[in-house]
Amino acid sequence: MEFRRFHPNDLPDVLRLCAQENWPSFVSDPARAARALQAPGVTTIVATENDVVVGFAHLMSDGEIQAHFSLLAVARDHRRKGIGRAMIERALAEAGGDRFDLVTDSAEEFYAALPHRRMAGFRIYPRK
Repeated sequence: MEFRRFHPNDLPDVLRLCAQENWPSFVSDPARAARALQAPGVTTIVATENDVVVGFAHLMSDGEIQAHFSLLAVARDHRRKGIGRAMIERALAEAGGDRFDLVTDSAEEFYAALPHRRMAGFRIYPRK
C-alpha cells in the first residue's frame, strides 16, 4: 500500500469511490472535483494498491492550528485494514494543524475510535 498526494491522473478512481458512497458533488462535475481536490489550502491523500486508488482523504487547513476534514473514502473490499486511519494521519501531518473538525453521516463508529472530543456542529447551506 502506498500513500501519497493526489495527482490529476487519480481522478477517475476518486470519482469511482465517490460514486460508491453515493456522493454526487464530485461525480456530477469532474472538472470541478479536480479543482477542489487541488485547491489552495487543500491536502488530498490517496492510498494506492497496484497503481489503483483504493482510498482518499480530503482535508482543508490553515496550516497552523485547525483543519477541516471533508471526505474520506475507502473501497469496500479494503476497509478495516488501517487505510483510513493512515490517510488521516498522513493528511494531518502534511497539512499542518493541531486538530481537525469533521461532520459524518455514515462513519460515526470509525471516527469515535479515534482520540476525540464530541462537539455540536452544523452544516449550513447558502440560500439559492
